[in-house]
Amino acid sequence: MIDLYSDTVTCPTPGMRRAISEAVVGDDMLGEDPTVNQLEARVAGMLGKQAAVFTCSGTQSNQIGLRTHCQPGDELLINSTGHIANFEGGAPAALSGVTVRTIEAPKGLLSPDDVCGMVNADDQHLCETRLLCLENTTNLGGGCVYPLQQMQQLAEWAWSSGLRMHLDGARLFNATAEGGYSLEDVGQCFDTISICFSKGLGCPMGSILVGNRKQIHRARRIRKLFGGALRQAGMVAAAALYALDNNVDRLREDHENARRLAALLSDIDGILLNADDVETNLIYFEIAEGFGSAVQLNNALADFGVRMCPLGNSRMRAVTHLDVNADDIPVVASAVRDAMASGIADRQVMGTGPHPK
Repeated sequence: MIDLYSDTVTCPTPGMRRAISEAVVGDDMLGEDPTVNQLEARVAGMLGKQAAVFTCSGTQSNQIGLRTHCQPGDELLINSTGHIANFEGGAPAALSGVTVRTIEAPKGLLSPDDVCGMVNADDQHLCETRLLCLENTTNLGGGCVYPLQQMQQLAEWAWSSGLRMHLDGARLFNATAEGGYSLEDVGQCFDTISICFSKGLGCPMGSILVGNRKQIHRARRIRKLFGGALRQAGMVAAAALYALDNNVDRLREDHENARRLAALLSDIDGILLNADDVETNLIYFEIAEGFGSAVQLNNALADFGVRMCPLGNSRMRAVTHLDVNADDIPVVASAVRDAMASGIADRQVMGTGPHPK
């Protein structure tokens, strides 16, 4: 199976498994796991921040970040395609009593013009606008990369408006691989940043939240509150350290594979895709009217040993990652071409489209 469902489907490599098995561990809740401590210090330093806290997942890391800045009754601003707004189970409201106000923007990339005037007045009838959240790379926005200047301008607007800045950087290493800027450049634009190790970096689990010492001190209390207390977490942290050493530079291979696949898919009858829109490892395309649905195409692709992620009726997502190599790309394109030619509209629909994690 060539699995393009998500970059979360990757399995630890033999080298990562060795790192996991050899990890030196301790009790993280007591601050005594040396491998976790090493990871937290390393990632904080990479982003020019004072501290970090290791978490179980990207959703947990994001939600700890939100609660670090917000109180019940506050609101956050985010693009309408943001993962926090769409795919975290209503956690801002359920866990922190925070209202999410969404803003439409092309490709999931907010601009200063989009947010200007969005801060509520100091009025007892209104939520207090507390936080601006960005996502880099964008997920539903198409895996697009924020230009550095745009993030800087948004940060200047937010801080001058009395807001805090949080970044859902689930695929931040993909962004820096293409954006022409450093992690430290990004760190200067945000109060807190969440990074996921189990997507492009290929770890079995784990995310991290970075910020200043006061924010991360509070974040640790919130991690406990949210059920994220960790003990001998060094085995998972060791996987993340291995990924930082071995799986970051190779992300450009995923991006190149995605661009090659997009170019091939764009030539297939019934597939609507502008290959120039693909910036990183996420490929979104539409199935033309009359050719069938995304679920029907995905079901047909299973016969050819390929899986993608159907979204709604006609939209499909394919994600390249470290378990997909260059030789797989023409195989996938051929599978899509053959599946489309087989008449997917006549296939029985089985199942529904999952969400694009």
